[in-house]
Amino acid sequence: MRNMMKKSGLFVLALLVAAGAFAQNGSGTISFTLDEAQQYAIEHNRTLANASLDIQKAQANKWKAIAGMLPQVTAATSYSNMMGYKMDLGQMQISMPPYATFNLTTNIALSGAQIISIGVANISRKMADLTLQKSEKEIANQVETIYFSALVTEETLQLLKQNLESMQKLYKMTQKSVDVGVAEQTDADQLLVQVATMENTINTTERALEMVYNTLRLQLCLEEDAQIVLTQGLDDLLNLTAASSLLDERFDIERNYDYQLLKQNTELTRKQIALTGWTNGPTFSIYHQYSGRHNFSNEPTMNMTPPNMIGAQLNIPIFTSGKMTATMKEARLNYQKQLNTLADTELSLYVQHHQLVYNLRSALEKYDIQKQNVDVAQRVFDNISKKYEQGVASSLDVTNSGTNLLNAQSNYVQALFDIIDAQVALEQLLNK
Repeated sequence: MRNMMKKSGLFVLALLVAAGAFAQNGSGTISFTLDEAQQYAIEHNRTLANASLDIQKAQANKWKAIAGMLPQVTAATSYSNMMGYKMDLGQMQISMPPYATFNLTTNIALSGAQIISIGVANISRKMADLTLQKSEKEIANQVETIYFSALVTEETLQLLKQNLESMQKLYKMTQKSVDVGVAEQTDADQLLVQVATMENTINTTERALEMVYNTLRLQLCLEEDAQIVLTQGLDDLLNLTAASSLLDERFDIERNYDYQLLKQNTELTRKQIALTGWTNGPTFSIYHQYSGRHNFSNEPTMNMTPPNMIGAQLNIPIFTSGKMTATMKEARLNYQKQLNTLADTELSLYVQHHQLVYNLRSALEKYDIQKQNVDVAQRVFDNISKKYEQGVASSLDVTNSGTNLLNAQSNYVQALFDIIDAQVALEQLLNK
């Protein structure tokens, strides 16, 4: 199994240097092995960047919940000027000079909801981390599929060009025979149509190959005119033994990212029950306040504000007219729904595993058959071509054998795609 995520420090450094050189040149040529392409996509994908930011947000929410249980200190200052007013108390007057005040308040508020919120934040952090890992895996698999698609399409082009070369050779030979009067023009025309058909197929395949490379550029976040060179071929990457070994791989559902995320979401729903209960639970708070005052005058005055004050408060909801009961019931029903979803998902994942194993086994069997079919069709075409050159086969025989060869090659290419799709899908499910 190819290790798509682990890289040595030397390789990462070399890749970054290569990426930097590419960025300096704007557009140019950049070469990738499959592992390099996967790592490059992971490092430059904006969706993954957002997923990484979600982890940081979840971590910030956790510390936000913790900070809510720690002392909160607030400072305030003010200035007042009563424009020379004096308080008249009958036989005496009290000056009210300008003054400034300074207040420092320390407050701690504790509730069960705050404690539960920390647990909720921890679950959110785990879910964000799982989402990032799942996204990395999906992007790596997408790059693998596109990489293989490009290689398969390039091999298809090579097969078609070989066929075209053989058919052009037969056409030229037939046309020369027509020119000297030993062959019919219809024979040459039939071969010419076959040549034109192959040329059109080659042009269509070349356009399809360019679309594959455009998709790869998009996946790698490269410029539209960047030239990509794939340095590994199908022979290097197509490992039928590894693909076959997946058929006997035990399905550990706990490794599946979708299942892990759903389990965490179920736990989050369970936490919501406790959070709902404690939202209307008791709240205890304690505070200390220091108050200072400075008069901007030496005149005697009056200050009735104590410099230090401490207090405590306990709030206990007593009656909510059934609102709390209804809210708790709703939370419990949501949790039960989530448990049902988890059970259904677990069953569907096991069924999906059986189906993907079946798909891969069928794809491997089909590949073996189609590979043999291509070999047979190629030998038949070569044999008919030799007979045609010797005058013991007709142009129609050549055309039919050429068509059969194209069909066999097309089925072979499709079999390759089926193996790749089935293998990647099963690896995704198994989290391999």
